[in-house]
Amino acid sequence: MKALHLYSALDIHRHFLEGDVSAREIALYFLRRALRENGKLGAFLHICQDLLLQQADTLDRARANKEPLGPLAAVPVAIKDNTHIHNEPTTAGSKILATYRAPFDATVCRDLREAGVLFLGKTNLDEFAMGSSNENSAFFPARNPWRLSHVPGGSSGGSAVAVSSRLCPLATGSDTGGSVRQPAGFSGIVGYKPTYGRVSRHGLIAFGSSLDQIGPLASSVEEVAKVMEIIGHPCPFDATSRSTPKESYPLSRERRSFKVGVDASFFSDLSQDVQDNLDQARRTLERVGAKVLPVDLKPLHYGAAVYCILATAEASTNLARFDGIRYGHRSLSAQTLEEIYSLSRQEGFGQEVKKRILLGTYVLSAGFQEAYYRKAQKVRTLICQTFTKAFQQVDLILFPTTPSSAFKLGAIQDSLQMYLQDIFTIPANLAGLPAISIPSGFSSDHLPLGIQLMAPQGCDVKLIQLAYLYEQERGPFPMAPYLDDPSL
Repeated sequence: MKALHLYSALDIHRHFLEGDVSAREIALYFLRRALRENGKLGAFLHICQDLLLQQADTLDRARANKEPLGPLAAVPVAIKDNTHIHNEPTTAGSKILATYRAPFDATVCRDLREAGVLFLGKTNLDEFAMGSSNENSAFFPARNPWRLSHVPGGSSGGSAVAVSSRLCPLATGSDTGGSVRQPAGFSGIVGYKPTYGRVSRHGLIAFGSSLDQIGPLASSVEEVAKVMEIIGHPCPFDATSRSTPKESYPLSRERRSFKVGVDASFFSDLSQDVQDNLDQARRTLERVGAKVLPVDLKPLHYGAAVYCILATAEASTNLARFDGIRYGHRSLSAQTLEEIYSLSRQEGFGQEVKKRILLGTYVLSAGFQEAYYRKAQKVRTLICQTFTKAFQQVDLILFPTTPSSAFKLGAIQDSLQMYLQDIFTIPANLAGLPAISIPSGFSSDHLPLGIQLMAPQGCDVKLIQLAYLYEQERGPFPMAPYLDDPSL
């Protein structure tokens, strides 16, 4: 077999089961591509070469001995580098964890390991998942394979690049305010944020604990469904895990009747490209049986402001553990305990992380907690109530994924403008809703655009089934032009 990167994850798995290709051949093929192209793309912070080949040899022996094989056996997968793979580096894109190795598998990685995947590497991200462009990585930025001068989105930018450039067919990311869906939209792939608590956060380095959720990135909704069947289950190590048992995700092309809500007032400032793309997506949904209805989502206008307060407050609490004492970077110039704390953090954290820690500490301080933090929690409750009311009228809600196509590296320097890149994705995190970004078209400058569908809490299966209907009606989406050279 040649050009394995052109096959879907499910096709690679099938060809392995049928004996057309060995797991070691698959591993070496994707390993060579990753080593060759990562310098241009910046997708990986670490490539798990030894682990990858060990897993491949184990799978080949199991197949030869006719032992049971997992549902994703021999499929290369990339893991965002804030999620633990046992004994591999976990840096969270930060110098403060540059030498840290994970002491255990995250629950998601344990599930994928048992499913037979090949761990190709740990992907690049904005430091501690704080950013929307991948430019806040402490090491180097990832680049969009549709145009290398542009960002891939963030914070799961490396995972999006790995999938969209076909360095591997599947990847995981974490989504705190859109960090799976926004880079998926910029990169022309599918990104899924499950219902809060549907996928275990055990082994994920926390940013905002009430917002974070691990989710898959893939080239198709079908691949996302397969990953969710594996990782979507209760976890005894995660206190926020939902008790809902594992679910299956049967997909069908059969038309069905369903209602989709749209609040046109929320999109009053959209660019013409994004508006046209949204209108086209609406027509596509109508062709597969959707009835589009107006809904009132006015409180969502406060989503970015609420997120800015709550996410930074939770970040300041979660990052307090990185103190130069227990693990991670310790300043060599520190002479006292107080200097160890202060200098280790000054040297180890990047500017964006420091800004968010300072803001979070400020809104949690005694004089301002009532004015900012508690008020933000009240507005968050109002946003949840707004969604509850809307979902009494409709099955799904339609949004753009992003307010624009991917922007150039260095084009946005203002922190507020960077926050607003997630204006359409943040509401799902505040309300704990499942949401999916699906590539839907192109901007006038030929960069991908995505649409986003949200469903009520716990309706992951229904959301993915309806997203699959849309995807099938939309038709095949092209791969990134970076792949035009068949020798890659």
